[in-house]
Amino acid sequence: MKAIILAAGYATRLYPLTKDKPKPLLTIAGKPIIEYMLDGFRTISTLDKVCVVTNAKFAPAFESWAQDVATGGAYDFDIAIVNDQTTSNQTRLGAIADVQFAIDHEEIKDDLIVAAGDNIFRFEFADLVSFFQQVQSDVIMAQKLQDPARLRTRGVVQFDENHRVIGFQEKPAVPRSNFVCPALYIHRCENIHFYQEYLRGKNNPDAPGYFISWLFPQVPVHVFVLSQPAIDIGTLATYEQVCREFSR
Repeated sequence: MKAIILAAGYATRLYPLTKDKPKPLLTIAGKPIIEYMLDGFRTISTLDKVCVVTNAKFAPAFESWAQDVATGGAYDFDIAIVNDQTTSNQTRLGAIADVQFAIDHEEIKDDLIVAAGDNIFRFEFADLVSFFQQVQSDVIMAQKLQDPARLRTRGVVQFDENHRVIGFQEKPAVPRSNFVCPALYIHRCENIHFYQEYLRGKNNPDAPGYFISWLFPQVPVHVFVLSQPAIDIGTLATYEQVCREFSR
């Protein structure tokens, strides 16, 4: 199994903290945000490589970090830094295009985890992999959200009694569910080619939810319901709040 962590954004909403430093390398309670994800990956025995896809501006920072991590020997899997060669927020490829870039660059053919580099998840990743093996399909995450205004800014999923996706809306004006999907997906190896097919169709290359909306009618997709909500480090206020909470 392989993993792709999306870290090619420029995080302009967190300026000035991210003006010269990528958001996933900002620290919370003394640890870079991205390492909370990597610590979770430790429980996945079949995971042998994590690809962090970033941009030309922040690639040196990630390469220096990866070298330090490798020297420390904290993880059993390899960490590869993939530079998508973009240099600004205006020229970025978009999250979905970055997934395909990493797939091509690293020649990935295995089962694949795709995750945003600015989220912190509080569940056992081994449980996710067990669910993935049980349903024998692609899997996305879901968590309840009761705030109608925030529902309209997220990817909203509907699923049946077997947890199979039956509807998905990206940033809907009228949400049909109160379950939203953080950007963490796990794909069967035979389905990763759908990223290329999606992009060939000139579909939106950015918000990952658009890909899931396109994907679920093609192949079965199931929902893993999170026992605790993911933490999305989207704004400076959120980052400062999480720093205070984790420090306590």
